[in-house]
Amino acid sequence: MAAPELTFACTCGTVRGVLVGASATEGTRAECFCADCRASEIYARQPDPAPNGVQLFQAMPDQVRFDAGHEQLAVFSLSEKGLLRWQAKCCGAIMFFTMRSPKIPFASIRTDRLADPDALGPVIARAFVRKPNGKVGHDRLGTFIYRFASRAVSRHISGKWKNTPFFDAETLKPVADIYVLNKDERKAATAA
Repeated sequence: MAAPELTFACTCGTVRGVLVGASATEGTRAECFCADCRASEIYARQPDPAPNGVQLFQAMPDQVRFDAGHEQLAVFSLSEKGLLRWQAKCCGAIMFFTMRSPKIPFASIRTDRLADPDALGPVIARAFVRKPNGKVGHDRLGTFIYRFASRAVSRHISGKWKNTPFFDAETLKPVADIYVLNKDERKAATAA
């Protein structure tokens, strides 16, 4: 039986592809309320997600296949060491988050970029949730970490971590130059 596939696209449809093995057992659906996820959307001139979080499906890079518009990918980071946030140059839509190195196989896709996010099941983990006491905490973060770690270890053992559309297989560098926000851009994005 073939692995389930879900199509994805940027807002204007120029960047398109397929998430292979798109199921609740092959990834983890999560929602993040962190300031960086919100700042990224604001910087990219996308709708402010607040008071909601940003919904993601944490998959592995070898599950991502681009069918069109791969050359339209741009990547930025809020800091020199922060996550890489991949967006479509054509419409600005943020599509994926990855680590800075392909050796940590991680590719979260924004679920609103998927044709049928409901096929991935419900959100099972939430990060940086504001609690009634005013503090910030996480819901089922242990589940999220365990599921990611078990998939990442299997990718290292099999060598599949090298199969990524986000990094060059030889140099291990991103396929696009990383733009790091300057101090004023970051301040503007986080001030909202």
